[in-house]
Amino acid sequence: MGTEIPISEDDGASYFPLAAACGDAEVEVNNPDDLRLKQLGYKQELSRSLSAVANFSMAFSIISILTGLTTLYGTGLRFGGPVTMVYGWLIVGAMTMTVGLSMAEICSAFPTSGGLYFWSARLCGRRWGPLASWLTGWFNIVGQWAVTTSVDFSLAKLIQVIILLSTGGKNGGGYEASKYIVICFHGGILLLHAIINSLPISLLSFFGQLAAIWNVLGVFLLMILIPSVATERASAKFVFTHFNTDNGEGIRSGVYIFLLGLLMSQYTLTGYDASAHMTEETKNADRNGPKGIISAIGISIIVGWGYILGITFAVTDIPYLLSENNDAGGYAIAEIFYLAFKRRYGSGVGGIICLGVVAVAIFFCGMSSVTSNSRMAYAFSRDGAMPFSSLWHQVNKQEVPINAVWLSVIISFCMALPSLGSIVAFDAMVSIATIGLYIAYALPIFCRVTLARKSFIPGPFNLGRYGIIVGWVAVLWVVTISVLFSLPVAYPVTIENLNYTPVAVGCLLVLVVSYWILSGRHWFKGPITNINK
Repeated sequence: MGTEIPISEDDGASYFPLAAACGDAEVEVNNPDDLRLKQLGYKQELSRSLSAVANFSMAFSIISILTGLTTLYGTGLRFGGPVTMVYGWLIVGAMTMTVGLSMAEICSAFPTSGGLYFWSARLCGRRWGPLASWLTGWFNIVGQWAVTTSVDFSLAKLIQVIILLSTGGKNGGGYEASKYIVICFHGGILLLHAIINSLPISLLSFFGQLAAIWNVLGVFLLMILIPSVATERASAKFVFTHFNTDNGEGIRSGVYIFLLGLLMSQYTLTGYDASAHMTEETKNADRNGPKGIISAIGISIIVGWGYILGITFAVTDIPYLLSENNDAGGYAIAEIFYLAFKRRYGSGVGGIICLGVVAVAIFFCGMSSVTSNSRMAYAFSRDGAMPFSSLWHQVNKQEVPINAVWLSVIISFCMALPSLGSIVAFDAMVSIATIGLYIAYALPIFCRVTLARKSFIPGPFNLGRYGIIVGWVAVLWVVTISVLFSLPVAYPVTIENLNYTPVAVGCLLVLVVSYWILSGRHWFKGPITNINK
C-alpha cells in the first residue's frame, strides 16, 4: 500500500521549496512539475502534456453554459423569470468566483489529481486530516458521478425532444420516446464517452479544446440568431424588470421565488474542480491549474449572461413555454427555438438544428465530466480509499486510468436508473450534483481558513492577505445554497413534489460517516506515497 505521507500538526499546509529532498526517490531536477509531485508523495504516472489552454478547456466544457442554462432555463422562467435569471446569474457568478479563487489558491499549493480531498488532508494535519480527506473525497467523487449522470441524462431527454419536434411535435402527432428509450439513449451516450476517454490524453486534450470552442461559438450564435429570427420579441423592460410570480407551485413570496430561481445559475456554475484533477497531466500545474479554475468561471459568467439576455429577448409567453401541452412537451428553451423559426419561416427545422448545436455541447460536457470523474477515482483509489482500490488506479500503456474511466461510466448509468421508477427519485439523486459537489468544494476551504489559517504557505498563485476573507465568504455561500436548495419548491408539500435534496445528501452523509466509523478509520490515514512502489 506504500507509506503514509508524513504530516505533522504544523506542516499540513506547507509548500516545500523545489530544492527540498524527496527521500529515497530519484528526482528529475530539471522537471519542476515532476519534482513538486514527488514532494507531495507521488510519482509521475500520467502523461503530463496539457497546456494552460487545455486545462482551462476541460473545466470550461464541464461548466458548459449551453448545458446548464438550456437544461434549467424552464426553472429560471418558473421561479422569477427574467429578473431572477438576469440578476441572479450575476449574484451567483460573483459568489461562485469567491469559491473558485479560494480553490485556486489551494490548488497552487497542492497540484495533484486528488485535488480537494488531498487538500483537506494536508490542511488539517495528522489529527483531523484523515477524516476531512475521507469526507471531502467521497462527497467530491459521488458529486462528480451525479454531475455526469445529470448531464448525460439531460442530453438523452434533449434527444427525445428533438425527435418529438422532428416528427411533428406533441400537437402534431410527433413521436415521444418512452422512459425506457430515454435510458437507452443515456446508456449509449455514456458508452461513447467511455470509449473517447479511453483514448490517449493528447486526443482527449484536442476534444476538450474543441468543446470549449464549440461552447463559445454556440453561445454567440444562439444568443444572436434566436432573437433575430423571432417575429415577436420581448422589450428591454420585460427582460430587465419582469418578475414572474405565476409559478403554479403555490409559492407567492417574491424573495422565496427569487432564491429558488438561483438553482439554474448555481447548477450551471459547477464542475470547475476539473482543472485541479487534471493538474498531474498539466504543465506548470501550480500556475496553470489555478488559471484554469478562475478563467473557466470568469469566462462562463460573461458568456452565460450574454446567452441569458439573448434568449430571453425571444420570450413573450412564459405560461405557454412552461406548459406540457406545447410542441416541445414543456421543454421551455426547445419551444423558444422551435417557435422562432416556425413563426418566421413556417417550419421549425431551423430551431431543431439549433437544438442540435446545444446537444453537441452537452455531449462534450459529459465527455469532459467523465474525464474529471476518472482522474478523481484514480487518485482516490491510489490512496486506498475506495473498495478494490488496486483495480481503479491502474493505468494502461497510453497512461490513461482506463479502469477508473469505465467505473465512472457504469456508476453514472446506475444512478440514472431510479428515473424508471420516479422522476422525483431521480431528481433527488442528481441534486447531489450541486450541493454534494459544493460541500466538497467548501471543506478544504474551511480547513484553510481555520486549522491552517496560520500554517498555510501558498504556491505561486495566492490571494495574499485577502485569502482568509475570500475563503470565509466562499464557505458561507456554500452553507447558504445548501440550505436554500433543500427548501420546498411547492406548496402544499406532498409526496409527489417533496424536495428530496436534503434526504439524498443526508443519506450520502450517513453512508460516508458510517463507512468511516465501521471501517475507514481503522485503515485510512489520508494520502499515501507511491514513490517507492
